[in-house]
Amino acid sequence: MVDGLTRAHLAARAVLRDHGAAAVGWTVAVLAYEPVPGAEDAWRHYSRLWHDRFLEVARDDDWVGLQIYTAEKVGPDGPEGPPAGAELTQMRWEFRPDALGIALRHAATVVPEVPIIVTENGLPTADDTRRVAFIDGAVESLHSAVADGIDVRGYFHWSFMDNFEWARGYTLRFGLVAVDRTTFVRTPKPSAHRLGAIARTARRNRV
Repeated sequence: MVDGLTRAHLAARAVLRDHGAAAVGWTVAVLAYEPVPGAEDAWRHYSRLWHDRFLEVARDDDWVGLQIYTAEKVGPDGPEGPPAGAELTQMRWEFRPDALGIALRHAATVVPEVPIIVTENGLPTADDTRRVAFIDGAVESLHSAVADGIDVRGYFHWSFMDNFEWARGYTLRFGLVAVDRTTFVRTPKPSAHRLGAIARTARRNRV
């Protein structure tokens, strides 16, 4: 399957470059793995197994996308899961807004010359105050990575609305906007206003 995806991507990239000036890349679902001291070999193994081999395919791309939601420690026996007492999201992921910065820094070591776009970042929670906190932490870690010279070209929060999430249906709340499934009325949450304020401030600062 990995070989098939790789061949398909390389073939599609060649066709697109032969027929236009489109910037070509693909997006990779990554985990911000952190090695427990002494478990660096295991960390390298699982990093490559999970995402590095896909990132490496993008070394000649125009950009690479990252989908990142959480971080996880890797011990000698592999990924350890959330630590006892950790705050968990509806998907049982650890609440780790700093995972974005960790993932950006790691990806930049694998594809150092390729611009990065954060194509997915967020969390499933019914408590929107935690989403606001997540956004603040994620943006802080993003700014820190950019300040260190990592070439990040864009950030997309997942998701705009509470959506149908695979086998979980509508039970998870990823959205910046709530949806009444009876009336279909859409109501922006405080997190939507928070992200909007951050974007407006960034735009003013650039101008």
